[in-house]
Amino acid sequence: MARVHVQSWRETYRGLMADSLLDDPGLVEAREGFWLTALTDPVYRRNIAAVSEVAGEVVGIAMSGPAAPESADWQLFVLYVLADHHGTGAGAALLSAVIPPERDVSLWVADPNPRAQAFYRRHGFVPDGAAQTVDGVDEIRMIRAAGDSQPARNAAEPRDEPEPHNGEGRGHPEG
Repeated sequence: MARVHVQSWRETYRGLMADSLLDDPGLVEAREGFWLTALTDPVYRRNIAAVSEVAGEVVGIAMSGPAAPESADWQLFVLYVLADHHGTGAGAALLSAVIPPERDVSLWVADPNPRAQAFYRRHGFVPDGAAQTVDGVDEIRMIRAAGDSQPARNAAEPRDEPEPHNGEGRGHPEG
């Protein structure tokens, strides 16, 4: 999971994040710590995590959970699919696996990141006007009402899987 996390960041955020962060030799180890905490610390017991595998190799990861511990608000924190697996349905499957259909949900996505934003729009998310900058990456918040997961497709939008978003905010190990 850590390897996919880091490779996805490097594939997507080069030019948006500092090269010194992306090329840090300890980045995979840091992500391993993130995932160990996210998957084992009781504080995050309500989080939902999933992986996508091809031939036994993890090619995508996702995690959602309360926007803050004990919160009723739900957030997608992580959805990364390796670039070689965009367009395979892995992103849509991961999104479905970690977002309970009865939940309103929010996420933060890099801006600009038109591929990811189009993917989320196709899955019912809309920008709500909120913006932030995390690790030097500008992000916008997108939200989706419960049960609104498959709006009509806009033929002009790309249909590829998302590039990673930097949705790691409150409610998980680095929040």
